[in-house]
Amino acid sequence: MDYTLNLHGYLMDLSEPQVMGILNVTPDSFYAGSRKQTEAQIVERCHQIIDEGGTIIDVGACSTRPGASEVSEAEEMERLRFGLSVVRHEFPHTPLSVDTFRPDVARMMVEEFGADIINDVSEGGQEMFRMVARLGVPYILMSVQPTMRDTLLAFAQKVQQLRDFGTKDIILDPGFGFGKTLEQNYQMMNCLEQLLVMELPVLVGVSRKSMIYKTFDCTPNEALNGTTALNTLALMKGASILRVHDVREAVECCKIVSLLKA
Repeated sequence: MDYTLNLHGYLMDLSEPQVMGILNVTPDSFYAGSRKQTEAQIVERCHQIIDEGGTIIDVGACSTRPGASEVSEAEEMERLRFGLSVVRHEFPHTPLSVDTFRPDVARMMVEEFGADIINDVSEGGQEMFRMVARLGVPYILMSVQPTMRDTLLAFAQKVQQLRDFGTKDIILDPGFGFGKTLEQNYQMMNCLEQLLVMELPVLVGVSRKSMIYKTFDCTPNEALNGTTALNTLALMKGASILRVHDVREAVECCKIVSLLKA
């Protein structure tokens, strides 16, 4: 299906897959190459994302890697205020996604900086659902369920809740690396096309994750080739958005798969 996202009045067309580039304004994200903390580093990363063909910048200020230090809401807000002020000054019209599980952080980012999308890795809840409906922005709903059956059941319930609150644009993220064993991650990928029954766009974020580097007994720095292989498979199975560290390689995947599907 062809989907669109309403980003403050601008309709983003998802009939061709889009690439979301990761910008982490944190000191401890699992992939060191994504950590950008100074103004110059943030500007350089944003230019890289756009120049390599990315169409969305996803900004995070709270690492979700296993064992990461807990970040207070105040600290997350401070990091995001700094990061988004830099991004908005340099790229005032580029679609921005904010990676947060806190409703008040989501509100601040939309109201103060015009963030376009809320990317929630917490599997959502009533407070966040009310907030994104009030803000009127697209919402990325992630699952931490271990199997496709459980994921579909959870998505069906939560999508209905979001609809009841008035949220119009919902993106589904099966949550690779969250609540799943190594084998369950690959089982999820193997049947990813089953998510299309929900008739909603699907986001896939496998970039340099442990399901890749643990498979090959390597580090995140050495996980690009596996990332590219899984991104290609995800696109063949219907993914509409790839969330990645390596934008150019993901854009090339999109172009090749588009030619295969033509």
